[in-house]
Amino acid sequence: GPSNSEGAGKVSLLKKVPALKDGDFTLAECTAILLYLSRKYNTPDHWYPSDIHKRARVDEYLSWHHANIRANAPKTMWIKVLIPLFTGQPLPSEKLQEVMEGLSTSLKQFEERFLQDKAFIIGSEISLADLVAIVELMQPVGVGCDIFEDRPRLREWRRRVEDAVGKELFFQAHEMILNIKELSNIQIDPQLKEQLAPVLMKMLK
Repeated sequence: GPSNSEGAGKVSLLKKVPALKDGDFTLAECTAILLYLSRKYNTPDHWYPSDIHKRARVDEYLSWHHANIRANAPKTMWIKVLIPLFTGQPLPSEKLQEVMEGLSTSLKQFEERFLQDKAFIIGSEISLADLVAIVELMQPVGVGCDIFEDRPRLREWRRRVEDAVGKELFFQAHEMILNIKELSNIQIDPQLKEQLAPVLMKMLK
């Protein structure tokens, strides 16, 4: 999301997070950061395979993800928690229904095109594609929209991702998302509300 701090502008020209500062080198955009870190630290091959075809499948998913899963899943969190928090007004239920319909279409494509009958998106081992996907898909869960409940194939994929990452680490990584409703109880600075409310509303258009 956007950040108006002076420090954020020095790391990311877009003043958005996530952003990375590694010594004198700065980098924005989550996918670029993941790929940079996997190359720099020589991570196990399955995360971003050296095999040209497997790597291309990871890239294919990452390219598709932004206009599909990412275009819909995070909006559930904005609609149910963040926008009401910053505007003081709940959004019409029709808005959530619209987003859930778009997400349902994306999930159907995800299962049929990418997951198919494989354990993970590119085959028998977990990759960056699975990590990017699961982070977005846990956001609806955090606001009470359990997208895994009626999708056994998707539910089993999530279980395998949890096992591959390690359950403790998995839930630690998603702790903030899964407890996002607790934000409803905090007091927001009125000036911050005034700044962020129009930005959040714009994200839904």
